[in-house]
Amino acid sequence: MNRTAALDAVVFGVDIQSGDVRGDAPSYALVVFDGEEIERDVVSRRKLRRLVDDVEPDILATDNMYELAADKDQLVHFLGSLPDETKLVQVTGDERPEPLSRVAKRHGVPYGKKPMKEAEAAARLAAANVGQEVSAFTDTTEVKVSRGRSTGKGGWSEDRYTRRIHGAVKKQARDVESELDGAGLAYERDVTEKYGGFSSAVFRVQARPQDIPVSTHRSGDTRIEIERVRRDGIEFRPLAKRRDHVVVGVDPGTTTAVAIVGLDGEVLDVYSSRTNDRADVIEWIIERGRPVVVAADVTPMPETVEKFRRSFDAAGWEPERDLPVDEKKHRTREEAYDNDHERDAMAAALYAFDHHESQFERVAGKVPPQHEVGPVVARVVAGDESVESVLRDIEGDDESDDESSSHQPRELSDEEKEIKRLEARIDRLESHVDDLKDTIQHKDEQLREKDEQLEKARQEGRREVRKDREVTRLERRNEALERKVEDERAKREELADKLDRLKSLWKLDHSNFADVADERAGLVPVKVVEQFTRDAIEAADDQFGLVAGDVVMLRDASGAGRSTAERLAEVDPRVVLRDGNLSDAADEVLFDHDVPVAPVEMVTVQEIDELAVAREAEVEAAVTDWEDRAADREQAQKAEMVDQIISEHRADRPVEE
Repeated sequence: MNRTAALDAVVFGVDIQSGDVRGDAPSYALVVFDGEEIERDVVSRRKLRRLVDDVEPDILATDNMYELAADKDQLVHFLGSLPDETKLVQVTGDERPEPLSRVAKRHGVPYGKKPMKEAEAAARLAAANVGQEVSAFTDTTEVKVSRGRSTGKGGWSEDRYTRRIHGAVKKQARDVESELDGAGLAYERDVTEKYGGFSSAVFRVQARPQDIPVSTHRSGDTRIEIERVRRDGIEFRPLAKRRDHVVVGVDPGTTTAVAIVGLDGEVLDVYSSRTNDRADVIEWIIERGRPVVVAADVTPMPETVEKFRRSFDAAGWEPERDLPVDEKKHRTREEAYDNDHERDAMAAALYAFDHHESQFERVAGKVPPQHEVGPVVARVVAGDESVESVLRDIEGDDESDDESSSHQPRELSDEEKEIKRLEARIDRLESHVDDLKDTIQHKDEQLREKDEQLEKARQEGRREVRKDREVTRLERRNEALERKVEDERAKREELADKLDRLKSLWKLDHSNFADVADERAGLVPVKVVEQFTRDAIEAADDQFGLVAGDVVMLRDASGAGRSTAERLAEVDPRVVLRDGNLSDAADEVLFDHDVPVAPVEMVTVQEIDELAVAREAEVEAAVTDWEDRAADREQAQKAEMVDQIISEHRADRPVEE
């Protein structure tokens, strides 16, 4: 639809002012057009990009898309960088563009050869819906939820750290899925399950990025990336829909049904209504194409269908006998329809296409690439003209009347007589067309009034949509900030708990330790490890902090191996009080690292809440006892080693005869 009022969003028209897009720093003639006012400027490439990002025009129009990018790869990158609401439009056509001067003349747009004039012509043409939208992306968007950091070893053990990250990715993926479901968007989900959750989740959403209630961000363990799915190549889509030539099937009656089939046999649309307003039906057909054939599913053709045929001066088609229901069902088995009337109209159109298919193909084969097939098919099928005569008429190769009058009169051939008969028929048809145009003009006046009202309503609706979109964006930002506050509050509580534990430990070294104040002299803190396992040691380290010189008590000393004992030896405790017996391997590791070990029965341990204390004298006695036992053990080991050396020496001496 042509834009007759001020545009709701501006159009940028651009043309190379100086330089070359393949060189350094090209400048552009820029025209900003809002439907009424024109602004002109000469800008650098960088400023043009900045203006596009700031203003977000509805259309960025040019006569040649390669004035904005040097090659196809750069063009795809440029399209990907445009704001979501901005279209790149080539006003001169698709892969085979026309000269801008010709397009401007055809649409009555002022044109000049200077860059600023060409930029203005491009802007005005695009504002009038002239041109092809250049697209490198589909309307499918890929939303990827993945890990925000590597799963290498962190502050906890590697397994726990990895499990936490994968769990966070899984939770984030569920949040995204909930948002998409809440927005009513269709999508496909593909997840990669890993230990503890997901390593990634990919959502292929049938929507553009601006319609998806999820934004790109990175937060701690997770990140979200949003990217439109690329096409295999560059695609061109006309801004204004063309009214192609079509085959129409009509089923009249209390409910009137109409089906539209393209010249390639594809069902384009179907319609049914209980109202019997022929003008409404004709208007619906006009919006979808120009009929070449109007068909019925019964014979003879009903008068109502014949009136539709005459309204469009189209060829008529009817079957040799009424189409049986089973044949109509079979012919429409792959198509969708709401009722039997739509099925019958669709069957009539499809059978009419089948009848003319070979003729359509024959005509298409004779039409040169520079001409449209539809108008030629219409004149051949509906007007009984030959392909050659239509092409001569289109190309303007027929001899003029003046030239023909210079020759001596002669008797007309059969072909020439047929041409004259057809020309007379054309005159009659053109007269009928004039009548129809008068009717259409009256309808157009009514539509124009409705369009003005509709445009006002649309502008108001667009303002409301922008307002709602901004409110939604702010709400999402507020929710994100609230989640961040919750995370910070949880961290604060965790640190407060740790601070309380540290304060409790601090009491052991100061005179205000109220619980044991009377007996404070000679007390030392004891840090309790529930089991002799790596996880229990790590838990105690997180809770109390294990440092060199600590008195460590193992509630259950059994079962530990060499690696667990080495982890405890790394702490370098003053003494380890064990409840139960150590394994030989653990005992050997602690002995080799000079870590004193004593039975817990040797020391009186007093536990207060999560803390424990012992008497310094008893701890010192336990350490002294271990040192004595360690000296005896070393002495025994040395004696055993000497005995072994002597035995090996004797075994190596030769036996005397």
